[in-house]
Amino acid sequence: MKELKCPKCGSMFSVDEADYAFIMQQVKTAEFDAEIERRIAEVCQQEEAKREVALAKLKVTSSSAIEKKEREIAELKSVIANQENATKTALLEKAAEGQEAMAKKNEEIAKLKAEMAKREGDFRAQLAEMAMDEQKAMAGKDAEIAKLRADYDGRLRAADEQIAFYKDMKARMSTKMVGETLEVHCSTLYDQFMRFALPRATFAKDNDVVDGTKGDFIFRDYADDGTEYVSIMFEMKNEADETATKHKNEDFFRKLDEDRRKKNCEYAVLVSMLELESELYNAGIVSVSNYDKMYVVRPQCFIPIITLIVQSSRKAMEYKCEVAEMRRQTVDVTNFEEKLLDFQQKFGNNCRLAKEKFDKAIAEIDKSIKSLQATKEALLGSEKQLRLANDKADGLTIRRLTHENPTMKAKFAEARAGKSKDDLT
Repeated sequence: MKELKCPKCGSMFSVDEADYAFIMQQVKTAEFDAEIERRIAEVCQQEEAKREVALAKLKVTSSSAIEKKEREIAELKSVIANQENATKTALLEKAAEGQEAMAKKNEEIAKLKAEMAKREGDFRAQLAEMAMDEQKAMAGKDAEIAKLRADYDGRLRAADEQIAFYKDMKARMSTKMVGETLEVHCSTLYDQFMRFALPRATFAKDNDVVDGTKGDFIFRDYADDGTEYVSIMFEMKNEADETATKHKNEDFFRKLDEDRRKKNCEYAVLVSMLELESELYNAGIVSVSNYDKMYVVRPQCFIPIITLIVQSSRKAMEYKCEVAEMRRQTVDVTNFEEKLLDFQQKFGNNCRLAKEKFDKAIAEIDKSIKSLQATKEALLGSEKQLRLANDKADGLTIRRLTHENPTMKAKFAEARAGKSKDDLT
């Protein structure tokens, strides 16, 4: 950029290389015109002197000379006029190009404004949609909570009715009948819920007396290949409320463990109605700490304990199969490593030969590259301009659009917070 001073107002202004060259051309043209006029004046003076000296002799000759000079002057003035017209035309073209560039800029600004308006409309629509989704989610959660509360109340009433039923039933039965009734109840539950869920499983009375004792029920289940993967010894204990001597659950742990071992059962479960006031046993499934894989449950947890034990045993069986498969694969890995070493050696030789040929080809390519270097530099210059244009386009982000705009920043923050809340839900 060049800085010039205006001869009229005295202010400084900057011009680019093209404008500066144009101004220099004008200056040169003015000097050229002045030189022409000076030379014309000199020629006129000389001709006037010659005419005064040889006016009589060269009367006809001087007339023709004057006409010739006048024609030359006319031609020179025509050349000057043509240069002035060319200068004016160039200035008009520059002005037209400037107006066209300004129109393009205005068009780009209009497009950006339209795009911003469209994004703002999409953002507002998204905010409205998110608000509606949040309202629907809240309504669904309220309905779900109401449903869960109603289900809980129904279960609580059913439990109260069941407790009242058992208390009434216990008051009418003898001690032996109380115990047998609990066994029948558990057997009925199994037939209702587990008989079809576990078609290969068996749940039967333990009628085999060993050393004078036996359990109540034995549960066994088998895999697809017929292998037994889980077994449970069940003991059912009940007691009437008016019984003088109250039993505790721990009174039967040792016998249950012995019966479990005699019948080769992995798990032992005591289904008990003893110690009805105990918060520990009323809480759900209780693990007996002094005995391995022994649990105490209320009758309502009879089906869940079977389901949990079966699922955990299936997982354990799957893990055992995976361990066996991993051990088998260890042998395959050893063979694979030997083959891999042999392959690596052969592959290394091939790579070495390929590298030699590759280096030779690269040398030939380098020679060709030198002849294409000029074209490469031109393409790199073009690529740089394209990258700058692409960077400007990529730089147009929501963050820049919302810079120093607290309203839009708040809207986007609310949208992100709402989306995070929906993801957590």
